[in-house]
Amino acid sequence: MSGSDTALLLIDAQESFRHRPYWDEKDVPAFLDRAQALIDGAKARGVPVVQIFHVEDEGAFSLGSGNVVTLAPLAIEPDAVFRKRRHSALVGSGLDVWLTENGIRRVIVAGIRTEQCCETTTRHASDLGYEVDYVGEATLTFAMTDAAGRTWSADEIRARTELVLAGRFARIATVDEALRGRPEVLAA
Repeated sequence: MSGSDTALLLIDAQESFRHRPYWDEKDVPAFLDRAQALIDGAKARGVPVVQIFHVEDEGAFSLGSGNVVTLAPLAIEPDAVFRKRRHSALVGSGLDVWLTENGIRRVIVAGIRTEQCCETTTRHASDLGYEVDYVGEATLTFAMTDAAGRTWSADEIRARTELVLAGRFARIATVDEALRGRPEVLAA
């Protein structure tokens, strides 16, 4: 895979989440393993790694909290870093300008939370014309309870997110598939 037109977007993989009441360590080891494999694989292939942090004025996501740092123990040397205040990493962060200036036409999406900032950025990127690989196994989320009182597991939320994105907004890919690139390019 040529990294010349591709970038990895690692969204909100930050310590801030450890300070949320819904934080659950159960799926963290698998997420860290897959996210690190994606980061390392992108770097080895010359694909720029873009780290995005969510920031808020107060609380665990404020810059003053000291928690807007890479989720330990991820090891990352990003090619670019952006801060966002919206669910989409493409709103108000400058990321869209950076992608255009660097000739990026394809993005690989991973990070925290699966159904929020990762899904929203995926939809937005697709609507802007980017090819998107959504790497669900390198995303992390937590159980949620809906208005009717049903608790949805992290696995159910991930499956739902992949269902609604697949073929409409993104190619759902494993770490290995995302690092191999687009099937149509490989076949050429």
